Amino acid sequence: MSKRQWPFLLGGLLVALLLAGVVSNYASSHPDGLDSSLLKGCTVNADDEITGGSCPAQEAKDHELADSPLADYGVRGIGNDFVSTGLSGVLGVLLTFALGGGLFWLARRRGPAVPASPAPTAAGADPVDEAATPSSGAR
Repeated sequence: MSKRQWPFLLGGLLVALLLAGVVSNYASSHPDGLDSSLLKGCTVNADDEITGGSCPAQEAKDHELADSPLADYGVRGIGNDFVSTGLSGVLGVLLTFALGGGLFWLARRRGPAVPASPAPTAAGADPVDEAATPSSGAR
């Protein structure tokens, strides 16, 4: 990687960390389109818990990774929601950056590319493809 690309790469990483660590805390806490459509037909309380009615969301089950350290857009064990959400975003960006960088590092070229040499031609021959041109005796 050339020295000119490093500032661009580090600038992009800094912007991603800023967005994930700070701006993500200001995202809407209201359900998105999928969540709200699954709640149609049910009544919910202020905590978005189903209190009555009939809707597809009643059949929902917890995800297998619901007890993981980064579940639910936060870091388990941190009491401050702002810090927990920001730290979760920062860890996600760093993990994604490390994984992507590692994959690009593994896929990089290991040596200089060797240019293909042109096919040898007969001395004085026209470099135009002879198979595509009619022979001189067929006039």
